[in-house]
Amino acid sequence: MQADFWHQMWHSGRVGFHQADINRFLQAHWQRLGLDNQTSVLVPLCGKTLDMLWLKELGHSVIGVELSEKALQDFLEEHRLVGTPTSHPDLTGYEVDGLALFCGDFFHLRARDCAEVGAVYDRAALIALPPSMRQDYVAHMKAILPQTVPQMLIAMEYDQAALSGPPFSVGRAEIERLYAPDYHVDVLESVRFERKGVATVETAYRLTPA
Repeated sequence: MQADFWHQMWHSGRVGFHQADINRFLQAHWQRLGLDNQTSVLVPLCGKTLDMLWLKELGHSVIGVELSEKALQDFLEEHRLVGTPTSHPDLTGYEVDGLALFCGDFFHLRARDCAEVGAVYDRAALIALPPSMRQDYVAHMKAILPQTVPQMLIAMEYDQAALSGPPFSVGRAEIERLYAPDYHVDVLESVRFERKGVATVETAYRLTPA
């Protein structure tokens, strides 16, 4: 998936993937990761999700990484937040009240940026990537995290021939293949619905260090 695609989506306002409310899976199942509320949480490809504020209100410090500068600017403006610019060799970003927001290529995020991360919340990152990029994404995540940490991952399954992504269809078998042998993969909850006339299953997974 080319960066230009996402920049065009955000600037056009065609962001149907953005949820106007806090994710229901997150609210219902986040506690099942067994985390201390002081744990730092990485949110890859965060967009302008309200989920970051919900996590912050629990006491977590949050690191969000997003390709689109407009998405992060919208997030700050919509919540009346004023960010202090951060210093980074490859990314731009802001520090604001328990949030570190980086803008740029996720693959430029470094291990030193994630030294305190103790959990990952992936609502829209893996399923935003085409198959050719998913292995590299998981490998980079492993390289930058200080250790294998619990993750909540939300994915969708549907007939990819009937509906093109993103979000792409990523099933449990592929998730297990990508994250093995470092994680046990458990289903937290699945919901069935129709998306643009195509039967879809959305599932929240817990990835527990093996």
